[in-house]
Amino acid sequence: MPRPPHRVAVLALPGLLPFELGIPHRIFGRARDPEGTLLYEIVTCAPVAGPVPTDADFSVHVEHGPEILATADTVVVPASYELGPVYEEGRLTEELAAALAHIRPGTRLVSICTGGYVLAAAGFLDGRPATTHWSSAAHFQRLFPSVRVDADVLFVDDGDVLTSAGVAAGIDLCLHIVRRDHGTAVANDVARRTVVPPHRDGGQAQYIERPLPEAGTHTTTTARAWALAHLHEPIQLRDLAGKEAMSVRTFTRRFRDEVGISPGQWLTQQRVERARHLLESTGLPVDRVAQDAGFGTAQSLRVHLMSAIGVTPTSYRRTFRTASSPESSEASEASEASESPEASKSSEASEASGAAQDPSKASS
Repeated sequence: MPRPPHRVAVLALPGLLPFELGIPHRIFGRARDPEGTLLYEIVTCAPVAGPVPTDADFSVHVEHGPEILATADTVVVPASYELGPVYEEGRLTEELAAALAHIRPGTRLVSICTGGYVLAAAGFLDGRPATTHWSSAAHFQRLFPSVRVDADVLFVDDGDVLTSAGVAAGIDLCLHIVRRDHGTAVANDVARRTVVPPHRDGGQAQYIERPLPEAGTHTTTTARAWALAHLHEPIQLRDLAGKEAMSVRTFTRRFRDEVGISPGQWLTQQRVERARHLLESTGLPVDRVAQDAGFGTAQSLRVHLMSAIGVTPTSYRRTFRTASSPESSEASEASEASESPEASKSSEASEASGAAQDPSKASS
């Protein structure tokens, strides 16, 4: 019997932003497996069924009340401009508290933009890392001092609780969830159909208003394009700076201004994404995947993949392998061997060599 689709309940609150309300429906609603079967069921609910005012010149009619939350595998709380005491005092209204009480223990919780205020006021973010719109981050931190607010990122994945930055960052977070649940092939297909990039570089810092650069000022786009075409090669910070005819110091400062993170962090992100794609779509041994992604050794790839998504290359491939090939089982066995602790001891010299080509260890 086929597995029922993962149920996503979207909680519509008065003063909601229609754009953000539509993000979960657009992203999760387009996710399909290779046979074309929908992977998610999306249901909208409200604290009280009926018309819900938006920040636009219309209301939306929501058929379901809060009892739907009890049936959800994932609950998404989009932003609202009428949170009242939630935003002003950090406390839930009786109506909202009663609605959230329907959520079962173990349900995955997701907020978009200032929807994080609702999760924080309910205590779901206590002691956890989280983010929200950069313009609200300082207020959010003052109101909820027990939350570890990171104002620089597009989203935070803390396992069963995930929060996004403002507005369109909700798309990034929902695509990340699809990628986490079903792999990059499914997420990339959703991104293509939505006409958005499957992964955005950097964090919120690049969207904070700053003085515009003077006309004729160089950017770092040429260096980034070159790096993406040469991920499999050793890349040093001076190589990237040279592509833009800048000093290393100027290039690093300009890169942070444009992308929001350091060149080394960005390069590691791109290599992790390349490795994930290769693990999903090819039967290459993990050693070869590590080389082609620019990590040098299987152990280096393992460390970076564990840091980024919490699983080993072999586990990731076992979960998300989409293209079958005759060498898959052999590659998997070889992967297990190359990733084992015993193998890592014999690869320390190679790891040191691999570290030398990873700018994240020198320029972040």
